[in-house]
Amino acid sequence: MTDLRLRLPAADGTLTGYRLSGAEAIDPPPQRPRSRVAIAAAHVVADPLAPADPAVEASIDWDATLAWRRHLWESGLGVAEAMDTAQRGMGLDWPNSLTLIQRAVAEANAVGGEIVCGAGTDQLPPDPAVDLGAVIAAYTEQFAAVEAAGGRIVMMASRALARCATGPEDYARVYGELLRQAREPVILHWLGDAFDPALAGYWGSSDLTAAAEVLVDVITDNTDAVDGVKVSVLDADVEIDVRRRLPQDVRCYTGDDYNFPDLIAGDEHGHSDGLLGIFDAIAPVAGAALVALDAGDGDRYRDLLGPTMTLSRHIFAAPTYHYKTGLVFLAWLNGHQDHFRMIAGQESARSLVHLAKLLVLADRARLLRDPELTAARMRLLLSLSGIQS
Repeated sequence: MTDLRLRLPAADGTLTGYRLSGAEAIDPPPQRPRSRVAIAAAHVVADPLAPADPAVEASIDWDATLAWRRHLWESGLGVAEAMDTAQRGMGLDWPNSLTLIQRAVAEANAVGGEIVCGAGTDQLPPDPAVDLGAVIAAYTEQFAAVEAAGGRIVMMASRALARCATGPEDYARVYGELLRQAREPVILHWLGDAFDPALAGYWGSSDLTAAAEVLVDVITDNTDAVDGVKVSVLDADVEIDVRRRLPQDVRCYTGDDYNFPDLIAGDEHGHSDGLLGIFDAIAPVAGAALVALDAGDGDRYRDLLGPTMTLSRHIFAAPTYHYKTGLVFLAWLNGHQDHFRMIAGQESARSLVHLAKLLVLADRARLLRDPELTAARMRLLLSLSGIQS
């Protein structure tokens, strides 16, 4: 067996010996979860051989990107396409997002996978003169494009709307008009400013409780047009409050990568479904845990997800919006892609110390399917930083 020992950098500047456990990775479940809807927001695989500067132009390896989606489906999860996990607004523009949606929906149809797709306003220029009419028109364009591709819509939070809205009534106007246009019920997405600082004060208030009031009112006024809402504010109490106040048959999808096991398990009043970025990293374990929950085996559910919550809190540590780097790093360590390169050069967004700790936490969560490959790749990355194992 290849040597699994590594010398990893620590926060104090020292190097610490660590040996990968070699523990057998958790296998994906034999069937899809039934009692919870479980959707992974999926990352994209960059094309490392493209001649364009990655900070200027997004170049995507389409074969590897679609192969990753098949991995998520085979793990029992659905796919949320062209969301912030795919670097939407951080290197992935609307034209590439639309191509991604079209290709992924076709792949989903071919293999019988569940898919939902992000629609936003990111084709608008960052111009302070953009008004509500322009926001509605941009959303309308993307709604139509997603529906033409055969996708179900996730209505993403809009930076442009956050910039030009003057109060809750503007959000009610925009969302009401767009929801009336949608062919099928839409998933709304409340993305907190930890994920995107440009969304601070969304729903017309920087106070989460007040913002939640506006959100619930918008959903109540448009119940038939709303499948559910993804709450990504990293505050479990706020999410639970929203969940308990939603109209009947409107789902609450947790986007809380800090507290997801408890929120999905639920309480005597109900539970959240899952639409999570961390599912991209822990797909086989998440699928297996949710199938255990289906069977009423809460102990196994928590045993499987407990170590992944520690991993998730590390991947999504502040600045939270750099979490995509950790997802791609883990996919590379696990052999799902041949390189650790990202569009917009985002592979450099996390420190080597951060990545070293991520490796240890992934090992403890039994996520490493080929420890020898993982050790070899980590050793290569360390050598590029002058660390010889």
